[in-house]
Amino acid sequence: MKIIAIGRNYAEHIKELQNERPDEPVVFLKPDTALLKDNAPFYYPDFSRDIHHEVEILLRIGKEGKNIDPAFAHKYYDEIGIGIDFTARDLQQKCKTKGLPWEIAKAFNGSAPVSAFVPKAGYNLADLNFSLRINGQIRQQGNTNLMLFNFDTIIAYVSKFFTLKTGDILFTGTPQGVGPVQVGDRLEAFIEDKPMLNFEVK
Repeated sequence: MKIIAIGRNYAEHIKELQNERPDEPVVFLKPDTALLKDNAPFYYPDFSRDIHHEVEILLRIGKEGKNIDPAFAHKYYDEIGIGIDFTARDLQQKCKTKGLPWEIAKAFNGSAPVSAFVPKAGYNLADLNFSLRINGQIRQQGNTNLMLFNFDTIIAYVSKFFTLKTGDILFTGTPQGVGPVQVGDRLEAFIEDKPMLNFEVK
C-alpha cells in the first residue's frame, strides 16, 4: 500500500502560501509508516515547531491500473474518506529554500491520519463539501468543485508514473485555511455533515 498525495490543487490555498499555480498535478508520496488510523492520537514530533494541518478528501483505489484513461478513471475507486496531511512547515521551507526535496516535512511518521472509508455512491463527487474543526471551531472548509484537477484527472495523471494497486490511498489536495496545531488540540473532520475523523494532538 502506498499513499499518493496532490499538492497545490485549490487556488486559494496556493495564494495563501504564495506558491505558483501548477500546469499539471503536483505529486508527492508518503510511506505506509505515515498512516494513522482508527482516530489514534497524533504525537507532535520533536524535530519541528510548526506542524500545520491540511484537510483533504481521500480516494481508495479499488483495482490495479496504470496509464488509465480519464474517461475510465472513475472505475478505479469506489470509496472515499477524509484525512489530514500534516506538514512540518518549518522543515518544508528550509528544504524549499535550498531547492531540496521536502519529503521529511510531509512523509514523517504519523503524518497521514485517515478516516474510515465509505462508498462513493450517494455523494456528488463534483460538488462535495468537507471541513475541519479544531477544538470545536471551523478552520478549513472546502468543496471539490474548487479543485484545479478533479479526481479522474488526478488518477489518470498519477497512473502514468505509478501503477495504482488495490488499497492505495490518494490525498487530493487541501483548501485554504491551513495553520498550526498545538499539543492538546482536538481535530474533527467532516464530509458534508458526517463526522469522519476525531483525534487529539499529544
